[in-house]
Formats: sequence, C-alpha cells, structure tokens
Amino acid sequence: MIDRRQWLQLVATASACGALRGLFPLAQAAAPEPARPLRILILGGTGFTGPHQVRYALGRGHKVTLFNRGRKPKEWPGEVEELLGDRNTGDLAALKDREWDVCIDNPTTLPFWVRDAGRVLKGRVGHYIFISTISVYASSAAAGADETAALAAYAGKDAMAETQDSVKADMGLYGPLKALSEREAQQWFKDATTVIRPGLIVGPGDETDRFSYWPARLQRGGEVLAPGSGKDPVQFIDARDLAEWTIRMAEQRAYGIYNATGPDYALSMEALLHGIRATTTAGAQLTWVPADFLAANKVSPWSDMPAWVPADGDSAGFAQRSNKKALDKGLNFRPLATTAADTLAWLQAQPAERQAKLRAGLTAEREKEILALWKARAKT
Repeated sequence: MIDRRQWLQLVATASACGALRGLFPLAQAAAPEPARPLRILILGGTGFTGPHQVRYALGRGHKVTLFNRGRKPKEWPGEVEELLGDRNTGDLAALKDREWDVCIDNPTTLPFWVRDAGRVLKGRVGHYIFISTISVYASSAAAGADETAALAAYAGKDAMAETQDSVKADMGLYGPLKALSEREAQQWFKDATTVIRPGLIVGPGDETDRFSYWPARLQRGGEVLAPGSGKDPVQFIDARDLAEWTIRMAEQRAYGIYNATGPDYALSMEALLHGIRATTTAGAQLTWVPADFLAANKVSPWSDMPAWVPADGDSAGFAQRSNKKALDKGLNFRPLATTAADTLAWLQAQPAERQAKLRAGLTAEREKEILALWKARAKT
C-alpha cells in the first residue's frame, strides 16, 4: 500500500494537473432510456470493444445481430443473432435482403470491406457507424486540433487491393487506409454516416498491453522507469466507455465525425502513473528519465513506454486532440482508478505465461539496464 507521504504526493500531483476527480470512483449519470428498441447489426462484435457494445445494447432493450467469421464464439446475457461470412473473401451473402436500423462497423481497416458492405446494405440500414481512429490525421503537430484537420494521404497504387497482410507489413498504411474507409462509408451512406475516431483504446480485454503494462509494472513494485519529465499529456479511452457511447450515438441518430478520446480534463503522464500506482499495493518508486536519453538508448515511445509520446515537434499534439464535439454528444468516462484496477484484475486472471510476456513495454532486464545507464550518467 502507498504510505502517507506517497498519498500526499499523489493528491498534490493530481490537483496540480486538474486530474483529481479522475482518480476516484464517482457515480456516472444514467443515460436517458432509448426512445425505442433498435435493430442493430454489428460487423465484428467479438473483438475488444464489440462485446461491450453487445452487452450494453442488450441491457438497453435493443435487438442485436452479429456478422463475422464465427471464430470467437461468445456467451451473451440475452438473445443475439449471429450471421456467418467473411469480408476478406467478399462473402456477405448472409446480409442480403435484410434490414436494420443501424450498422456498427468495428473492425474495418480496408476500404474494400466498406465498399462491399455498402453494396449489400445501402438502402437497408438507416444509420451507418464507422469506427475509425485518430491515426487518420495527416499531422499530430498542433495541440487542440479537431475533426476538421487534414487527413493522411494514401500513397500506394491501389487502395482497394490492399490486404491485412500489407498493413501488417507496413503500418504506415493504417491511417491512410482508415481515412479512405471513412470516405467510402460516406459515399455509400451519405448523411446517415457517423465516423468515430478513437484514441488509444484501453481496459480489461486489451490484448496489445499498450496500457496494461503500467498497472502490471507498478503492481510488481520496485524502481520503475518512467518516461520523460512527467509533464507530457496523455489521452486514451476505456473500451467500455467507447462501446456504450457508440450505442447511445445510435440511439440519438447522431451523424457526423467525432474524436472519441479522453479524459475530459488535461492528464499528464505523471498524473497517469501516480493514479495507477494508487490502485496497486506494491509501493513502486518512479524514476523519471528524460526523453532524449531514452531516444539515445533506443527506448521507443508507445511500444517500449506505452501510452507515452513526447509532446514536442511533430508529435506535440498527438495526445492533445480536441474531444469537445464528442463531449457535447454525451461521451463520458470511467475514473482512471476504475480502468486501472479492472485492467490489472483482468490481466491477473490470464494464464501465467500470458502475464509473463506482455506485448508492450520494457522487459524487466531491459528496464534495469536503462535505469543503470541513467544513474551512471547522472553521477558523472
């Protein structure tokens, strides 16, 4: 457990950053009841955010249909229709001659997936919600940029010929292809389209460990390498908040483009790590190592130091996207304490081999090495 000195440090840090209210569980206002039950088609539905959408939609009285390859069967707290097909091969036969009030397109990276869905669903869904990403933007240099900022340009030969393998081989394609997928949705569904651009999606169930690393590392205790000065801004969204808000956007028939990231206050890396540490029991000690030293020793933002990107140069605005438009439409957030504790509990419930090899962050050996190098330099 944290001691009194650490607790006072936490409160002081959180207060200075305007983040104190994000560290403690507070009751969230209940969303108004939907005007009527919706027939909701979810493309995907068994990944990270999809199951949260399904459960929330069922809880609000909606009828849910899933369309996917059937490779990740789930148990649901209510009746869910499941249709099988494969968007990679163009097998959308199960969707033909059916109608829904809204379609939520979760997993699409490739423009031809949207094109093919549009051919089958045009005129058969009243509202198309496309889950995109803040990676669609051409630049992250400007703090406070909103949804009108320029999008990344595709520089390949044929966007409709790109595959999941080509994106895995060149992640530089990810943002431009998502941007083209957005445009494809808008071409097929016109003014009945909603584009949601999430930031880093976190929480229990995240197989990337791009947030999970920190609760796990702080729970392990000891000296923890913390990146930068602590003042760099951080943005993310709990998958449950994203999923539930998406269903409420369907209920509102809220069209347009929205940056879906949080929280609704300015959060620094320092406040993030102190907030997560407050939910753990090991009393970890943070050692802040400057960004230039980390770069010189090939410690990368985001992959080696999850959730962190230095707020300078071309990345100055990466974690400072405007989310005002989404907030005005009712996007709200669980407290950081809830997300951190639930994420750690989920990770601790995984098999031992899964816990032992996280998919982001430094290994214990590499962290120890960098800390030793930093201390040696600090002595000279």
